[in-house]
Amino acid sequence: MLDALANTDLIAHRKALDAAGAAIKLVLRLPTPLKPIADQVIRSASSVPANLAEGHGRSGRDRLQFWRIAYASAKEVDSHLRLLAATGAISSSAAQVVLDRFDQVRAMIWRLLHPKA
Repeated sequence: MLDALANTDLIAHRKALDAAGAAIKLVLRLPTPLKPIADQVIRSASSVPANLAEGHGRSGRDRLQFWRIAYASAKEVDSHLRLLAATGAISSSAAQVVLDRFDQVRAMIWRLLHPKA
């Protein structure tokens, strides 16, 4: 099944791009003391589609490693957004929309990593 993916569109990548864009928009205007967390959100959010794309172009263990990194980066985004929402730096409802998107992406990545599960 994994070899067949090399010539197909990866839906998880498209969804990850959307989720990353929403996360980045959410943190762009954070005040200066929170800029390091905003920068980390930007890096981890952009890592998800980047690693999905790179893994999609690989095979075997290389592919799986990039997809594992994408999954972990999506978890990192989740943690940072929850922290920012808990402090009131971003809207909880807006954060939840992005968290839900990344949850969908993580579910898709999980299925890529565990196709027989």
